[in-house]
Amino acid sequence: MEYERCSCHHKENQNAILYTLLSQNLSHHRGSHNISQKRCLCQKRRTVCLQTPQATCQAASDVLVKTISFMKNLPSFQLLPWKDQLLLLDSCWAPLFLLGLVQEMVTFEVMETPAPSMLERILLDGPCKRQELQRAQPTLASVQRLQCSLTSFWSLDLSPKEYAYLKGAILFNPDVPGLKASSYIESLQREAQRALQEVMTFLHPEDQGRFAHVLLISSSLKSIPPALLTALFFQPVIGNADILELLTEMMLARELPWPQ
Repeated sequence: MEYERCSCHHKENQNAILYTLLSQNLSHHRGSHNISQKRCLCQKRRTVCLQTPQATCQAASDVLVKTISFMKNLPSFQLLPWKDQLLLLDSCWAPLFLLGLVQEMVTFEVMETPAPSMLERILLDGPCKRQELQRAQPTLASVQRLQCSLTSFWSLDLSPKEYAYLKGAILFNPDVPGLKASSYIESLQREAQRALQEVMTFLHPEDQGRFAHVLLISSSLKSIPPALLTALFFQPVIGNADILELLTEMMLARELPWPQ
């Protein structure tokens, strides 16, 4: 992971004796091990972690299990070719999980992760350490965008039926590349959207723009990278395991296991 040098990197830091010595040493390490780590002190690039990882990760894991259960319990989803199920799983698990966080009212706070100093990177250099340094970490800016998306949904105060039909509309996405049954999936999405619009008309007859507004806000969920969710909520539990492989195993299992 390489950060561009920004205006917060002052010249006086470069002139410091320790900085000069360590920079020379680090340059040698970069040439030998092909490591590049320019840390930026800007607010938007500071890495963060959960303040209460045990409780938050447990709540997130519970939501993920419910998300996979929702998919497995849809007969129309189970009738799809297995490859299509996997493609939809890969494409839709993140926005469906986020919608689950909203529905379960899962809140969380983050704190800044202290960046390893240049001296630490030199002294602790090695294959395992390089892998840890290169691993993507959540930034404060990305987590704030995530929290804004969740807050926007909470303001809608969706009913359980609205959540269910919206999940169906998100899951059955005919635009996912490689689908064999894209026409059938498109019909399922239209059916879910029609049911969502009907229940909204019944529950909120005075709000004629609610349906379009909900679809617009739900599109913001797709802009949240799955890698961010994995790093923030699941990496403390599963480590470097592939989240998609675990989700596939959960799809195949009769019961839904999750690493404790």
